[in-house]
Amino acid sequence: MGKIERFEDLEIWQKARIICNDIFKIGEGSQLKADYKLYNQINGSTGSIMDNIAEGFERNGNKEFNQFLSIAKASCGETRSQLYRLLDRNYITQEEFELQHEKLTMLSKQIGGFMIYLQKSDYKGTKFK
Repeated sequence: MGKIERFEDLEIWQKARIICNDIFKIGEGSQLKADYKLYNQINGSTGSIMDNIAEGFERNGNKEFNQFLSIAKASCGETRSQLYRLLDRNYITQEEFELQHEKLTMLSKQIGGFMIYLQKSDYKGTKFK
């Protein structure tokens, strides 16, 4: 892994961005946009994943970063739950559901692994030097 200087360098942020775009495309290509509340909820929860990774990174402290990663991880769960509603309301196929569910599950695991790494790291960030 190369040096991480910006949140955009983080693989978890990059994957979160892809998922966010996938959900947007689902909304554009289906009747989901007409289900205004559900569309806004799932659009917001996917955005929350990538935004909290970015915000935590910019805090320059591992403890705060870990807290924001925890929120991002929770947003993965929220989005997975909302995917079931998309499936149940026929906005997505079973195949699309499984694809997005797997992406979100893997991202959640990666975020969790990164949280463990930060907790064990001796480096506490530039904020607390």
